[in-house]
This record gives sequence, C-alpha cells and structure tokens, in this order.
Amino acid sequence: MAAETVALDKPVPAFSLPSTGTGTWANKDAAGSKLVLYFYPRDNTPGCTQEGKDFAAAAAAFRKAGAVILGISADSLESHEKFKAKMQFPFELLADTEQKACKLFDVFKEKSLYGRKFMGIERSTFLVDEKGVMRKEWRKVKVPGHVAEVLAATKAL
Repeated sequence: MAAETVALDKPVPAFSLPSTGTGTWANKDAAGSKLVLYFYPRDNTPGCTQEGKDFAAAAAAFRKAGAVILGISADSLESHEKFKAKMQFPFELLADTEQKACKLFDVFKEKSLYGRKFMGIERSTFLVDEKGVMRKEWRKVKVPGHVAEVLAATKAL
C-alpha cells in the first residue's frame, strides 16, 4: 500500500505535530483560515533564516488575507523554540522529527551537497484553502521573491 500523500485540489489528510508555543498543532486547527505551510531544511541556516525573515516581514499581509503561516522542519521542538525566539517569528514552527508531514507532502528527498548524497527536506510551500483543500504548491523553492509569490496566490484564493 502506497503512503498517502497530498494532491492539488484534494483535502489535506489529517495530521498533527509538536508546535512552538501551543504544544501540538493539527491541521483541523486551521479550519476556516487559509493555511501556508512552508517546509525548510534546517533551523539557523542562511537560506532557511532568510525564508523565515521574509515570511515574518509579510506576516501582517498574510493575516489580512486570512492566512495562517507555519514553518515545518525535522529539527527538534527545542531547536525550533530557540530559532523562533532568536528570529522573533510571529508564527509557529512545527517539529516533524519523524518526517510524518514531510512524507505526507512528499518533501523528504535525496539531496546532494559537495558530491555527497543524503536525505533531507526539499524547500517547499503549500497553500491550503479555508476548507482544508490544497490549492497551490511550490517545490524546489528558491528563496528570493518566493514569499511575494505565495502572498499574491493567497490573496487571489
């Protein structure tokens, strides 16, 4: 049996993960709001820090568009708490240490760095509507300009 994964224009299957600030977050908690889920490789790395800063800078505009932003990586909750506090992110980070959501969203991929192959999170963002249906996905994200593109799609939803 193939593992369940998300698909465009289909409801996102139920999942929950440990969250900064709130203890545990489940996607049912976002019912009635648009949801921006951004998966990133690691806390405190240059690209991930910049992506988080970009989402933080646009957080008020996302709120105005009726959207909740959540960052997800395989780092521990303790690491997320420190990263969130250091960067003063106005949104929660979810700890997917067992890669449950990573597998659900199919973002755990073979990567290559300096010729070494390893498994890791491919930077990806997903936009879910108020009814829990995935409406847009961005895979293999390049950080510059990405948040503006996600915000435009969120406003258009």
